[in-house]
Amino acid sequence: MSGIGGHLNDGLQLRPSRDSDNLFLEALYRDIRQDLQLALADQDMIEALLEMQVKAQAIGYGTAYPNALYYIIEKQGERIGRVTVDFGANEVHILDLALIKGARNKGYGAVVLKAVQSAGAQVMSPVSLSVDPFNVYAKQLYQQLGFRFERLMGAVERWVWYPQTP
Repeated sequence: MSGIGGHLNDGLQLRPSRDSDNLFLEALYRDIRQDLQLALADQDMIEALLEMQVKAQAIGYGTAYPNALYYIIEKQGERIGRVTVDFGANEVHILDLALIKGARNKGYGAVVLKAVQSAGAQVMSPVSLSVDPFNVYAKQLYQQLGFRFERLMGAVERWVWYPQTP
């Protein structure tokens, strides 16, 4: 399977991530990890921790999912998020989907998830993802899109969507 890049609904576009996106990706990580910035530490320590987390995530994904594809989500040419997807032999796995604060709660995440579901459906492959059990809003969205809770895996829940058989 070649991936999910291209134009989507709502003026969104997915394109492969490039080295020139690194500063945006670091800023996005900082934006979604506000919890780390609340730590009772000086700003230099927090910055070092955030930098370590960004590197650890990249190494972890690269090790566990060496064939994963990294996409930038754009709205009218402006970067608003990222999605990382592994097109495995038996399933399509969404490793990560993150949007900048100003792009959240506008339906953009659903548009991206539907694009991944469409790619999975083309090859009759299930689409899976993991979610924090306390992320109620995300779980509601996944359920609306046809994902179903499968099992608890350590600290996260595994949810799966299965394409309709013809």
